[in-house]
Amino acid sequence: MNLIVIGDNHNDIENMLVFLEKLKKFSFEAILYTGDFTDVTTPKGFSQEEIALLIIEELKTLKKPVFAVPGNNDTVKVIDIIKKEGISIHGKGVMLKDVGFYGYGGAKTPFNTTIEPTEEELKTNLEKGWNDIKDVTKKIQLTHMPPLNTRLDMVSTGTHVGSKTIREFIETKRPLASVSAHIHEARGVDRIGNTLLLNPGRISEGYFGLITIKDGLAEGNVFNLTEKQG
Repeated sequence: MNLIVIGDNHNDIENMLVFLEKLKKFSFEAILYTGDFTDVTTPKGFSQEEIALLIIEELKTLKKPVFAVPGNNDTVKVIDIIKKEGISIHGKGVMLKDVGFYGYGGAKTPFNTTIEPTEEELKTNLEKGWNDIKDVTKKIQLTHMPPLNTRLDMVSTGTHVGSKTIREFIETKRPLASVSAHIHEARGVDRIGNTLLLNPGRISEGYFGLITIKDGLAEGNVFNLTEKQG
C-alpha cells in the first residue's frame, strides 16, 4: 500500500492546486492530511471554514480516501467539517483494506492558538482511536504534533518542542508509521524503534511524503514537487 502525506497548507489554495495536480501522476491508495488547513488570519472575504471546504473539495479530485486531523490553527468548526465530510480520524480509528488508521490533531504552542490539547487529552484520544482498530496488525498513527526528541520536532534554534505523550504512545503501541507536521523546518523522516516517523513539510511549498507499506514494514521519504522526480 502506498500513502501520500500532505499538510500545513495554511490557507494557500492557489499553490496547493498546482501541486495536487502533480500528485495525480503517483500511484497511491490513500491521502493522509496532517492538519492546518487554515491559519489564524484568512484572506479577505473568506472564513477558515470556507477555506477548509475548498481544500477538501480539491482533495476529492484525487479520487482516493482521505484521513485527516486538524492542526493547531484550525477551528472547532473545521473539526466539524472534516467529520461531516467523512475524512476525520481525530480521536477515532478507521480501516482501509488491512491497515488501521488512528490519530488526534492540534498542537501545544506558546501562541495560544485555537486547538491546543493537553498531554492528557492527547493520550486519552489517541487511546480512543487505537481501540477502534486495536485488533489490526498494521497501524498508522496521524497527529499534528510531532513526538518529542526526534528530527521532526526540532525548531530552527535546535530546541525539541514535541510531545512526550506522543513519543511514549509510539514506544508502547509500536505502529508501523507515525505521521506528524507542525514544525515546517523539521520535515523529513526518523524512527523510534521500528516505527517510521515522517513530517511531510508544507504542501503549499511543494513538499509531500510518500509511505510504502510492504511485508509488514513501512518505508518512506519526503519529496518536493518543484523538483524533477526520478
